[in-house]
Amino acid sequence: MYETFYGLKEKPFSIQPDPDFLFMSQRHTLAYSMLEYGLMSRAGFTVICGDIGCGKTTLVRRLLNSLGEDVRVGLVTNTHQDMGNLLEWIMLAYGLPFEGKSPVSLYDAFQRFLIDEYGKGHRVVLIVDEAQNLGVPALESLRMLSNINADKDQLLQMVLVGQPQLRDLLKKPELQQFAQRVAVDYFIPPLGTVEVADYIEHRLRVAGRDRSLFSPLAMSKIAKASHGVPRNINTLCDMALVYGYAYEAKVIDVQVIDEVLQDRSNFGVLGEPDHKDGEIPSKRA
Repeated sequence: MYETFYGLKEKPFSIQPDPDFLFMSQRHTLAYSMLEYGLMSRAGFTVICGDIGCGKTTLVRRLLNSLGEDVRVGLVTNTHQDMGNLLEWIMLAYGLPFEGKSPVSLYDAFQRFLIDEYGKGHRVVLIVDEAQNLGVPALESLRMLSNINADKDQLLQMVLVGQPQLRDLLKKPELQQFAQRVAVDYFIPPLGTVEVADYIEHRLRVAGRDRSLFSPLAMSKIAKASHGVPRNINTLCDMALVYGYAYEAKVIDVQVIDEVLQDRSNFGVLGEPDHKDGEIPSKRA
C-alpha cells in the first residue's frame, strides 16, 4: 500500500519472524552467541528468555538457517499445559512414527533414533518454543530424555525458548535437578531508546529505504510507547506509515505518532476509549 510512496521494496515492519530483518542489538548479539555456544559445546540444555515480541523466535530462525546438514533439528512450537505425552510431539517434530505406541515403545524408538543419528555423525537438536507453557511433568520428561548419552557425548541437545515465566518456572524447587542441567542461559531485555531508533533505521534499510523517514522525536515517542519491545515497535511503525501515506507526509513526525496512539486508544479493539460516546476526537489539519 505505502511501499512505493516511501521507496520501499517490501513492508519493513511485519510482525512475522524474518531473519533478514533481524536487528542485532548488543543483547541480541549476546543471546545469539549463547545459542551458538550451547550447540558448539554440546550443552544438554540451553535456555533463552525474553518478553513477548522481543525477537526470540527470529533469533532461533536465524540459527536454524545457519546449521549444517550434520544437524537434525526438531521444532516443537505449539506447547500448552495439556499436551499429553510430550514424547509424541517430539517424535512428530522429527517425522518419526508415534501413533499406537506405548510410552515404553516410544522411548525405545526415540533412543534408537538418537543412537542411529550419532552413528552417522549427526547431532540431534530439539528446540522448544514458548516453553513457559510446559508444566513440571513435561519438563521432567525432557530431563529424563537428556539421560540418553553415549560415553561423554550428549546425544540430544535441547534449546528452550520462552517468556519470563519460563525463568520463574525453572526456579521451582521441584525442578532443581532440571535447572542444574542448564549449561547456557540468557535473558533478552527490551531495547533502549537509542536502540529503538537504530532498529527502525535498520529495518527501513533492509526494506530498501536509504534515507531517514521517521523524525528523531517520532522515534523517541515510539520507544516510549512500545516499551522497547520489537513487536510493539513494528505494529506502531507500520500503522504510522499507513497514516503518513494517507496524509502524503514525506516524513513521519511526532504528530503522526501521537495521532496513531490516540486512535488506537479511542477506537482500537484493545484500546481504552478516553472520549465520550459519539464524540470524535479532532484530527490533524
